[in-house]
Amino acid sequence: MINRKDSLKEALEEYVELVKLERYFDAHEVLEEAWHPLRKANHPLKNLVKGLINGAIAFEHIKRDRKDSKRKASTVYKSFDRHKNILQEGIEEYELLKKACELIEERKLLLREYF
Repeated sequence: MINRKDSLKEALEEYVELVKLERYFDAHEVLEEAWHPLRKANHPLKNLVKGLINGAIAFEHIKRDRKDSKRKASTVYKSFDRHKNILQEGIEEYELLKKACELIEERKLLLREYF
């Protein structure tokens, strides 16, 4: 069972653990809940967090072996690719964001035939 987290830090901590467990849909859900307030406040990290959400969903398409999963995964993954450059030292929750981004990029390498 996923725990609902209000803070970005808590959501990222849980996101990282869920991605490691290949529970991509749950990872998406946890981070999306923290993303909504960021989006509404036009927070500078809203696009990076949305990219991480979409990164997890890309792998969920593959995991579920959905019809046309290669195209769907590749399309959704592009959101992560577009926004990962926001990650720079000194930003809020840098270490957790870095770990999350590294996990998504590692998964992409493991599943490179889909991308």
